[in-house]
Amino acid sequence: MDQLHIALIGNPNSGKSSLFNALTGLSQKVGNFPGVTVDKKSGSTGISDTLSATVLDLPGTYSLYPRRSDEWVTYSILLDPGTREKTDLFVLTVDASNLKRNLLFASQVIDLKKPVVIALTMMDIASKKGIKVDVEGLERSLGVPVVPVNPRRDKGIRELKKAIEQTARHLYKPPAWSFADTKELAEHAVADVRKEFNDISDYAAIHYLINHESFGLDETVQDKIENIEKTHSFNHTQVQAKEITQRYARIRNIMQQNVVEADPKEKQIISDRLDRILLHRVWGYAILAVVLMLLFQSIFWLASYPMDAIEWIFGEFSTWLSSVLPENWLGDLIVNGVVAGIGGIVIFIPQIMILFGLITILEDSGYMARISFLTDKLMRKVGLNGKSVMPMISSFACAVPAIMSTRNIENKKERLLTIMVSPLMSCSARLPVYIILISLVIPEVYYWGFLSLQGLVMAGLYLLGLLGALVVAWVMKWFIKVKEKSFFILELPVYRSPRWKTVLVTMVEKAKIFTVQAGRIILVLAMILWALSTYGPPGRMDAVEGKYETLLIQQPDNEEALEEDKSAELLENSYIGILGKAIEPAIKPLGYDWKIGIALITSFAAREVFVATMATIYSVGGDVDENDATLREKMRAATWPDGSRIYTLATGVSLLIFYVFAMQCISTVAIVKRETRSWKWPLIQVAYMTGLAYFLSLLAYNMLK
Repeated sequence: MDQLHIALIGNPNSGKSSLFNALTGLSQKVGNFPGVTVDKKSGSTGISDTLSATVLDLPGTYSLYPRRSDEWVTYSILLDPGTREKTDLFVLTVDASNLKRNLLFASQVIDLKKPVVIALTMMDIASKKGIKVDVEGLERSLGVPVVPVNPRRDKGIRELKKAIEQTARHLYKPPAWSFADTKELAEHAVADVRKEFNDISDYAAIHYLINHESFGLDETVQDKIENIEKTHSFNHTQVQAKEITQRYARIRNIMQQNVVEADPKEKQIISDRLDRILLHRVWGYAILAVVLMLLFQSIFWLASYPMDAIEWIFGEFSTWLSSVLPENWLGDLIVNGVVAGIGGIVIFIPQIMILFGLITILEDSGYMARISFLTDKLMRKVGLNGKSVMPMISSFACAVPAIMSTRNIENKKERLLTIMVSPLMSCSARLPVYIILISLVIPEVYYWGFLSLQGLVMAGLYLLGLLGALVVAWVMKWFIKVKEKSFFILELPVYRSPRWKTVLVTMVEKAKIFTVQAGRIILVLAMILWALSTYGPPGRMDAVEGKYETLLIQQPDNEEALEEDKSAELLENSYIGILGKAIEPAIKPLGYDWKIGIALITSFAAREVFVATMATIYSVGGDVDENDATLREKMRAATWPDGSRIYTLATGVSLLIFYVFAMQCISTVAIVKRETRSWKWPLIQVAYMTGLAYFLSLLAYNMLK
């Protein structure tokens, strides 16, 4: 069976992702394009009995004049001879309800004289707007196959595959004419470039003159093109302006011949009516607040059941493993290192999947673009823009995928600012820490019979992280020197029902990314921390063992209590315990003892490790949730050497504030390094977040003690 390599291209919001999902289903892979941090989505599909295809979903772009890094990916695959992505044919999605705008990019791609099939999407929406398209006439005017499709309902997919096969078999050929008159644009310069590259079109030669520095060409060829530019006084800006003018003149004629549009005053589709309410200067923000509240409530409510099930499964599995494995270092490593590390990753998959499932529903329905529009004004005041909102919202579940999602922010400064402040959002991993500390130091009282003080404190912590992010972004915008101008251009798509297949694919894809990318780091670090907490200087560890061997002989009836004391003392004399003692002078002003210091160190692997560390330190066996009350009682009874309580209101609030602002997450550090391609920014991030956490915790402790 022959194999075809297809690239899927088109304007943003033109139905490209829906078509990709309709063609490939669940047979998708996600990676990165070589050299850039842009998602690479590919999948496989059958075209006919004798032809299969690999489909590459390229980032959306409005024209062949790229600005963002993701647009450069599409541009390079269309034009750069040195690209690694082999492409035999391009499927170009064109939105029938916004035909004039979409035909600009379509005409540019057609002029490259590459094999192209146009998938005409949104025909149903065009019909609702009173737009009628003569598909056969449009095909004649464009000179390439045009196939109406509705990927949400799997309509037109068979016809599209037939057109793809016919184009691949060279039954369709690119038109001999062009939309842009290259003779008028730069006749002699184009002719000279074609002498160097006789296999490219005249229009492609224009782009070689404009962007050859970005192509993988050798220096000799680069110099020749530079000389051609100088010889013919080639002006990039003038040529681009003339080209766009030419194209829109031709597009206007095509629209007049093949498209009938209703008077916009006569037809108002439901999207326009909804926007009067959802984008209202008052009601729009009120509805947004309700939507976000329901979003987060749904995450915690829906995720609690699968999370409890996963926790129970891993607890039972660990108990079973402990009973069958030998009681040696290997068994301890498997149970308390590997299995515990995997459990700490897997338990948060439900929240990741639910969050991205709900976000996909908001995106697919068209409301997500409205959220960006509504919040753009506030975001701009602190140096961000409307596109920063969704990464920050995603950070309430996990900062790792949230930081990855900043790739669609064109402006480098705004993208960097979003990356730098996203970890200040209180992620789901902080939730176990908040719960146990709030239950320790905040009384369980209610106002007006239904408002819980503990619940209000919890909400306050989330709000504190959000306010902190906005303040930090406002301060940082004065120090990050990027002069690139920012334009927030946003197309508001029409409202439509979500495509549930797309929602499912996204949930699975995001869970896979989180598990593989963040999981590897967390698992390795968990094993390292196990080793540091299990072993210590031989002399000190042997002294503890000897001490308790003697005590067991002297007090045989007190074996259980002695074993608990022995475990605690061994931990204190382990490498991680020594480190905790070493940092105690630095953290004591915050109200923390060396045991909390150990938890601060171990929770750098993942914030939720704090609770497990506390359980270990205070010698609580078994599953943490089952012994939650005992753990709280032990922590509540903990005292300083002088007999005063450790976990007072001042210490508890100080620790809560510390976890709101401190980085405490190695996987986030790793992903920031990966996205910024430098250790500079993650180190700055760790430094400022740690400093901010320390200062505000110190302030809170001294105000409340």
